[in-house]
Amino acid sequence: MQTYLVGGAVRDRLLGLPPGDRDFVVVGETPEAMHARGFKTVGRDFPVFLHPKTGEEYALARTERKSGRGHRGFVVDAHPDVTLEQDLERRDFTINAIAQAEDGTLVDPFGGERDLKARVLRHVGAAFSEDPLRVLRAARFMARFGSLGFTVAPETMALMRGMVESGELAELVPERVWQELVRALASATPSAFLQTLRSCGALGVVLPEVDALYGVPQRAEYHPEVDTGVHIELVCDMAAMIAPGDDVVGFAALVHDLGKALTPADVLPRHVGHEHAGVAPLRALCERLKVPRQHADLGRIACREHLNVHRLFELRDRTVHELLVRCDAFRQPERLAQLALVCEADKRGRAGLQDSAYPQREELLRLLAAAQSVRAADVAREGLEGPALGEALAQARIRAIRAARATPVPDDEDA
Repeated sequence: MQTYLVGGAVRDRLLGLPPGDRDFVVVGETPEAMHARGFKTVGRDFPVFLHPKTGEEYALARTERKSGRGHRGFVVDAHPDVTLEQDLERRDFTINAIAQAEDGTLVDPFGGERDLKARVLRHVGAAFSEDPLRVLRAARFMARFGSLGFTVAPETMALMRGMVESGELAELVPERVWQELVRALASATPSAFLQTLRSCGALGVVLPEVDALYGVPQRAEYHPEVDTGVHIELVCDMAAMIAPGDDVVGFAALVHDLGKALTPADVLPRHVGHEHAGVAPLRALCERLKVPRQHADLGRIACREHLNVHRLFELRDRTVHELLVRCDAFRQPERLAQLALVCEADKRGRAGLQDSAYPQREELLRLLAAAQSVRAADVAREGLEGPALGEALAQARIRAIRAARATPVPDDEDA
């Protein structure tokens, strides 16, 4: 059986990155032959099998022919006559079209190793334009590899612009758009995802609420970068740095300022009330992309509350308690911790302020811990129930917050 290691496993090894899942392509075989060797079928749209011992995926070499619009409109041919080169030719980028034989020899008909060394993301062939999802994949790969110095080849960018202008991106199903977005947000430089999509005109198609932020000015004394779109890029990258791999925090960082696109022109560069104005476009984005509830909830809370967290040291004790209640922090303390990370990313995601301190994060969690120390059983007394018990609990928690604020936080040297 002729088997070759393909795709990301080969690419990442050549880049010196930690190995991930391994995928194999099998040449010259049939599904029946694979079953006879104990492989189990898992692919619905094309023949993919699981190895009987390792559980790794083995796919028959195949070609794909465009048969309709969208990323699903393809006819697959996995005949035993399909060669390895034909299978590699259908792939998206040259850096993903490298195969490795069992003896370690590389099969690289499209110059993928050359492009890895040059740090270039280049499409394999004209068939690239047949799948609109590849525009998002290009942007997502830039989010992952942009920090390594990768750029998109000019001819690939031109092809992507043509794909956007053709209108085919409208055929993408929300789940696939979300899948690419969430993987980009968990990458090292999400800003490269936004920049790549914007460069080819796709950002306005898939994330119009975010695209609308570019060119919207902010007050330079608070935002030296001025442009709100640039601010969002900085915030997303900061979120990726302080909460690596946390796509929930990343999503909230992306959407926390959507309301600034709705600020009337005669008010700019001030954005009074943007935190409340952003809830409606956020809701539209979440409904369109079928965003999971966990992401949508943190996005909404970050949009609505980030200014309150920034002003934490100015808030009254009761107002702090009300903030905790609105965030459902007593039942979901981990969400408050994520909100604090988003707010830190917002503060430090500004030109020249990336090293700024953000004591509000630790203070918010400290005050929550103080309030959590008060239990309903601690304040219950005979005959007290319902709203009266709730108010007594709230008052006790407010007193705990007040006491915590009156207690100095010990320095590291004293701790």
